[in-house]
Amino acid sequence: MARPERPFQIGIQRFGLGAGPSSRERLGPDIRAALLDEIRPERARIGGEGLPTTARGIQIVTQIEDKRRMEREARRQVAQQGPAAAMAEANGSAMAAAGMPANPAANPPDPEAVRLRDFLHVDIKARIDHGLAAPAGFAERWVMFWSNHFCIALRRGQIMQGVAGPYEREAIRPHVFGRFADLLVAVETHPAMLHYLDQRQSVGPNSPAGQRRQRGLNENLAREVLELHTLGVGGGYAQADVTAFARALTGWSITGFEENVDGFGGFVFAPNRHEPGPQVVLGRTYGQEGKEKGLAILRDLARHPATARFLATRLARHFVSDSPPPALVAALEAEFRKTDGDLAALARVLVTHPESTRAPPSKIRTPYEFVLASLRATGAPADRLQGLVNALNLMGQPLWNPPGPNGFPDDEAALVAPKAIKTRLEFALQFARPLGGRIDPRELAETLFGEALSAESRQAIARAETRPQGLALLLMAPEFQRR
Repeated sequence: MARPERPFQIGIQRFGLGAGPSSRERLGPDIRAALLDEIRPERARIGGEGLPTTARGIQIVTQIEDKRRMEREARRQVAQQGPAAAMAEANGSAMAAAGMPANPAANPPDPEAVRLRDFLHVDIKARIDHGLAAPAGFAERWVMFWSNHFCIALRRGQIMQGVAGPYEREAIRPHVFGRFADLLVAVETHPAMLHYLDQRQSVGPNSPAGQRRQRGLNENLAREVLELHTLGVGGGYAQADVTAFARALTGWSITGFEENVDGFGGFVFAPNRHEPGPQVVLGRTYGQEGKEKGLAILRDLARHPATARFLATRLARHFVSDSPPPALVAALEAEFRKTDGDLAALARVLVTHPESTRAPPSKIRTPYEFVLASLRATGAPADRLQGLVNALNLMGQPLWNPPGPNGFPDDEAALVAPKAIKTRLEFALQFARPLGGRIDPRELAETLFGEALSAESRQAIARAETRPQGLALLLMAPEFQRR
């Protein structure tokens, strides 16, 4: 017979962000109802004044790049005047005009780097606070899945620091409980994705720009849309489909962007870069004009049976098990096809299907889930933002900076490697140290897990030499780590 805590525990950890000391009282006895209540568009959105937009992010990056171009030009002018002139000029007008230090060897902190970091941290803080405030956290977990599915990476240049947070807020959050086709179009036309996958460099060979510049296609966006965003590997496409799709997407770019960051960004269609003529993708001919050709292909990919199967498998694998129950995958696939990609309907099937709660807790929380769950469980404030950012970096999953376009892995092999566990333990110890004076880990463990806490975990926490050590053991317990 299932213990009374098990349904709540499965629900709040498998589909939510973890319980706090008062979660049972606030959410009530029916955790499934609480999860379903979060399947609403407003639960996924992050609002508030002071949050930057994509245009503002690109504006700041543009200003920084302009200033640095001035600095390089000043250095070049000084170098052309010879060593003696360079020394005299070091404190002169050219250097001052460029805003350069009198003694470059002193290597002062880069104020622009701090400015960009602070700009990024506004969005990181808003994201964490939103997760902490969520009653159960299912809407936020749903956003996190799609954000990783349609990932971008900060490492792809300074512009990404200006647009990573706005990209998630503008392209992903408004659509995660809408139609998949709308989410797909919003993502693929956002400046962050266009930059990340080098789409603004793609030029139709037979377009006016291609003939004049002798430049050609970049297939990155077309390939990743087919392989990672829609059909999946083995989804029935061939290299010829990738090339034809890439031709259809030529002309998709960012306003004011050519070779350098020199303007303010938004989606723009550049006709002089677009490959003329119809394109054949997956056996269908697309003869639409301009950007409509690429949009038509995206909409058809969103409704393709292979897309339904691929997304159903990924969802079941992420939320339930590395080896997802076939019945759950089939139910998700059928719902996707029946509702024309209604993501709210898909979320309801995921939460309510019997196989979603029947599987034992085998998934490991990702580092970001672990950090948020720790904050929620203890009620600790997220006031040391840089420390949380550093912890995610050390645990191998820095926010918005995955190693590749396939996102961060969430399978057990990737998350329980010895180094990964070691860094989790270090975080737990550091996190618990300042909290030990006000939290009794034995009481907290009983509140969070009740009878679902194993005898081994209860004994380890009780035998801890200090309260901080006991709290760290609670955070590292299988009941806390697995969902």
